[in-house]
Amino acid sequence: MQFVEQAIKGLFLIKPRLFKDERGFFMETFREEALNKALGYDVHFVQENESGSDFGVLRGLHYQQGAFAQAKLIRVLQGRVLDVAVDLRQGGKTFGQHLAIELTAEAGEQMFIPKGFAHGFVVLSEFARVSYKVDAYYAPEREAGVRFDDPDLSIDWRLPVEQLIVSKRDLDFPVLSDLDRSE
Repeated sequence: MQFVEQAIKGLFLIKPRLFKDERGFFMETFREEALNKALGYDVHFVQENESGSDFGVLRGLHYQQGAFAQAKLIRVLQGRVLDVAVDLRQGGKTFGQHLAIELTAEAGEQMFIPKGFAHGFVVLSEFARVSYKVDAYYAPEREAGVRFDDPDLSIDWRLPVEQLIVSKRDLDFPVLSDLDRSE
C-alpha cells in the first residue's frame, strides 16, 4: 500500500497494490501497522459501517463532537463517489478548507480522514456501496454536521443541485460560520 498525504495535513489517499491475473485480482485493503506507521500515531478501528446509495444521493457533511470524534477510513466497494473532508480543527491554518477526491471500487483507493473533520460524499455512479471504518463508536447524541451547500466552503459536488438527493436532517445542518466552536 502507498500512503499519500494530501494538501490538508492529516488526510491520506491510500493506494493499494493490485495483483491481477486470469482469475481476477487480489489486493490488501487494510494493515493497521502500516497505517499507523504512515500516520505517525496509532489508530484502532472499533466499528465498520456500510451504506448503499443511488445516483445523486449526498450524505453529509457529518462529524461527531468532543470525545466521540471519529477518524474514518473510507472505501468504495461498488460504483464511484466524490468523497469530501472539511477541516474543522480549531486554530489550524487549514480550518474550513476541504478536499474532494473521487473514489471508485475499480481503483480500490481509500481515504483516511483524521478526527476533527466533517465528512460527506455524493454518488456519481448509478449505485454505490461505501464502507467506512471508524475509531470511535457511533454516538447519536454527539452527531453534528455542516451544510453541504455552505457558500463559504464552495464545494463543487459535480452535480447540479436539482439532481442531489439530501436528507432533511442534512439540510437542517448549520453553515460553518454558525457552528458551536466550544467543542
